[in-house]
Amino acid sequence: MVNLEWYRTFKEVYENGTLTKASIALYSSQPGVSVHLNALEAYVGKKLFERTSRKMIPTEDGKFLYEYIIESLNKLEIAEHHFKRTTQETNPSINIGMCSEMFQLIIEPEIPKLDFDLVARFGAHTDLIKDLNNGILDLVITPRKQNDKKSLVEYVPFSKERIILIAGNKTDTTEIKKQIEANNLNALEAELLKKSWYSSSNEMEHFRRFWFENFNKKPSFKPNYILPNITSIIRCLSNENGLALVPDFLCQKEISNKEINVVWEGKVKTENTLYFASRTDLKYKKELEVLRNIFTAKMK
Repeated sequence: MVNLEWYRTFKEVYENGTLTKASIALYSSQPGVSVHLNALEAYVGKKLFERTSRKMIPTEDGKFLYEYIIESLNKLEIAEHHFKRTTQETNPSINIGMCSEMFQLIIEPEIPKLDFDLVARFGAHTDLIKDLNNGILDLVITPRKQNDKKSLVEYVPFSKERIILIAGNKTDTTEIKKQIEANNLNALEAELLKKSWYSSSNEMEHFRRFWFENFNKKPSFKPNYILPNITSIIRCLSNENGLALVPDFLCQKEISNKEINVVWEGKVKTENTLYFASRTDLKYKKELEVLRNIFTAKMK
């Protein structure tokens, strides 16, 4: 019989699109994900993905296999989740979902202080909300509110994130600031295009939205460096040269230390409301409130 972990690995690669994202979702290494996927392809005797430099594109055989197994895998995950709950009544366990950057900044330093178990999952907001609806997750931090009257999920706003233009402290922004002060958007755009840009694959929506709201057009260029996440961008920019568009709360420390500089907040403020999304039938409400208080205190 085929190893069940091969199917779980295949599912995450299919849904996340890259080996890196799949390894994060599985709490595994990228080589380990590759080994499982290669083993499954050898077992079925068919190629399940076309491998490109940026994405794993499912073949027709891959699409067929996914549709055939996904319902069963989802049922197994739900069964695993509920079984775990019933066997750990003496030690509450909260399952949370959010972007990896927010987890590292807000929750990671507080973990040793928690008196309950915590399971964290990272992924696309739509996938996390789906897991919340299915009872796999208890709390999701999301900038998107879904309106579904039949859902047991409630959304409580608690903060805002603002997308800002930042630069490494070795970046010459003299001309950029000159055009900002003159409100000359055409000249400003021309100056911005001369610089090196950083972005991440999961934050391109912020990049495009900021550009459209401030220049009334889609960006006509691709960032020079596409990194795994915003934390990587901030590390690369710190005390170096280049520009990036990032949520403000993720780089406050580096701004205070003058490792990076805020160049522009935009003539139009590009903001997202952040929500606590949680199930109304959650059993461990006291533990959930602890997590909410951590976020509220750190993101004032």
